Amino acid sequence: MVVLQWTWGDAGFLAVGVHTIDVNQQRATDSLANERTFLAYTRTALAFIAFGFVIARFSLFTREVAVVAHIRETSPAISTAFGTVMALAGVACAAYGAFRYIASARALRAGKDATMPDAAAALIAGIIAIIGLIVTWTLFTFR
Repeated sequence: MVVLQWTWGDAGFLAVGVHTIDVNQQRATDSLANERTFLAYTRTALAFIAFGFVIARFSLFTREVAVVAHIRETSPAISTAFGTVMALAGVACAAYGAFRYIASARALRAGKDATMPDAAAALIAGIIAIIGLIVTWTLFTFR
């Protein structure tokens, strides 16, 4: 690929330089972007795991509120099950992030693209939609 580079010359005049770049060459920016993406997967996984723990332990809070307010306690199994599923989703997110990082790093070294498969994107979007529906259903049914 031929690139034009505009710079200021020694005498203060605008100079134009022409040089070529190998587009298949791995650049530091690509590797750093891959690492940032991996860190984003890691943060998301930790958030899922922490959120799952909070949801699973929320049943303790509802039990205490039920005792103080003298109301019927809802089943703690829902919070525990959903919290466990969220924590497992965090583990799956971490594993998928590691897989994507390794695949992308190998592709960068080979000078190729490693895009996310369409099926994986659809699966992730579907899982997030299901989680959103479960949270919405739980909020509206247990008042």
